[in-house]
Amino acid sequence: MNILFLCVANSARSQIAEGLAKAMLGSNHNIQSAGSIPSGKVHPHAIATMKDIGIDLSDHYSKSIDDLDKDFLLNLDYAITLCAEEVCPVLPGSANSLHWMNEDPANDTYTEVQLQNSFMTTRENIYKLIKKFMIMNVQ
Repeated sequence: MNILFLCVANSARSQIAEGLAKAMLGSNHNIQSAGSIPSGKVHPHAIATMKDIGIDLSDHYSKSIDDLDKDFLLNLDYAITLCAEEVCPVLPGSANSLHWMNEDPANDTYTEVQLQNSFMTTRENIYKLIKKFMIMNVQ
């Protein structure tokens, strides 16, 4: 199964979702992430919150949908958007589209503790959504 997680910057939510889904679904699936306006880097708190549960995102990078392999996109089974307050990217094609609304945990007004809690909450929310997705779609 080919699964794409999308958000705007591809620096936090979609990166967390990609890391979790790869760990939970295994290597039999092609799981990637991208953003409509990539930030150029993965947020340090996304890397840290995933490291806390043994998933390494340190070699991940923020990328655009245009950076993805065309064959992957043409054979996409699911496009899952993770945006809340901003306009989510839209991917044309025949893939099943799901929307998992999650606020951006990277809020510039947050203190360090608030950032840590925000990223942890986002990770836990996405974990629960992937578990539900697995029950409904993966055999």
